[in-house]
Amino acid sequence: MNSLRIYNTLARDKQSFVPLRDGEVRMYVCGMTVYDYCHIGHARVMVVFDIVQRWLRTLGYEVTYVRNVTDIDDKIIRRAVENNEPIKALTKRFTDAMHEDADALGVARPDLEPRATDFIPQMLGMIDMLEANGYAYQGKDGDVNYAVRKFAGYGKLSGKSIEDLRAGERVAANEAKEDPLDFVLWKQSKAGEPEGTGWDSKWGRGRPGWHIECSAMGCALLGDRFDIHGGGQDLQFPHHENEIAQSEAATGQQYVNYWMHNGYVQIDNEKMSKSLGNFFTIREVLEKFDAEVVRFFIARAHYRSPLNYSDVHIEDARGALTRLYTALKDVEPDTQPLDWNEAHAARFQSAMNDDFNTPVAVSVLFDLASEVNRTRDTALARQLKALAGVLGLLGREPRAFLQQAAGTGDAGIAPAEIETLIAARVAAKQAKNYAEADRIRAQLLEAGIALEDKPGGSTEWRRV
Repeated sequence: MNSLRIYNTLARDKQSFVPLRDGEVRMYVCGMTVYDYCHIGHARVMVVFDIVQRWLRTLGYEVTYVRNVTDIDDKIIRRAVENNEPIKALTKRFTDAMHEDADALGVARPDLEPRATDFIPQMLGMIDMLEANGYAYQGKDGDVNYAVRKFAGYGKLSGKSIEDLRAGERVAANEAKEDPLDFVLWKQSKAGEPEGTGWDSKWGRGRPGWHIECSAMGCALLGDRFDIHGGGQDLQFPHHENEIAQSEAATGQQYVNYWMHNGYVQIDNEKMSKSLGNFFTIREVLEKFDAEVVRFFIARAHYRSPLNYSDVHIEDARGALTRLYTALKDVEPDTQPLDWNEAHAARFQSAMNDDFNTPVAVSVLFDLASEVNRTRDTALARQLKALAGVLGLLGREPRAFLQQAAGTGDAGIAPAEIETLIAARVAAKQAKNYAEADRIRAQLLEAGIALEDKPGGSTEWRRV
């Protein structure tokens, strides 16, 4: 079953996946900086790598999935000062909110979720190694910096050469650095900074730079070398490039075997950005749309492609997911286990083994739904439900999905009112007042409720 190929950003090619330890996968994904609510770009990272870890487990691997929480950072400090709120209270509030959003989207918790502030000793240990190996130095301002030009492989992930990286493009000029390209490993504490933002070290009281956090946590929890490192495309440079430079200079060995990056989220074909005002939190999206619809919208695009978010596209996803649930509405899946030798399952497996090709996998679900609609075959219904379950979809009772409101902020017409109108329509039909029955049907349709008259006289409804 396992012929998995992964697009490795480092190799710029799809490669056969061979784990470092037989039967095990160790995977690290860059998580959130918890100073605000998660946005739809974060939703994509969470869902994409949730599907990745689900498929790895489906293939039979024993997976250790690590996704960190950055709970010390300049943005966090600024926000805490603005709010006049303790750092720990701020980060706990937004970590809890992140968990609520992830749970709503059906994203399983990672096996390990390290917080940066719990790994300060490991970060200091790695900086110490870098200094001993000649890759780190303390500047005049007290900050400890990484000497980029000392690392011969710098740029191998992003494809950027040192010569291309002119001062001022990515890093503000700083006279305390030996080279403008050097980046900070340990930031000296400054007067007036709030409590909980500094730790003692041999270089003075300070806090870690962002890049060293992931290097230290990844190596501490998964070993100096592990299988997969993932994150958004925006992290490829400089964050992941700097992680490689730090980790490999400290340990003397290759840091990660396979690098995976999901594509950007665009809003109406423009990159999502707070400055453009086209920025949506997960909570705002879930006010309007069902969480499983949002998950399906993310899942049916290939993870490496740009994802164009718009209400129109989400509505299209809702209609498509409705078709899958409708196929299961009147056909109860049998209780046999998923049959991977069945033709649809074999195609699904082939798609997922081809760099997690969810668009093709989802197309298999629609082919199965068509067959279920045509044949009413309970075995095919089981295959549909089970394969969708691999992607974290179709887990609800079909009528529950079909009758629920669009989002948490849209109650729609209440079920009790719908049932009252359906009863009135039945009474009108019994009285042969077909005009009134048609009027009620039209009234419900106007309110987004479609009726289906079943054999035997009963009537079912769903939201449209």
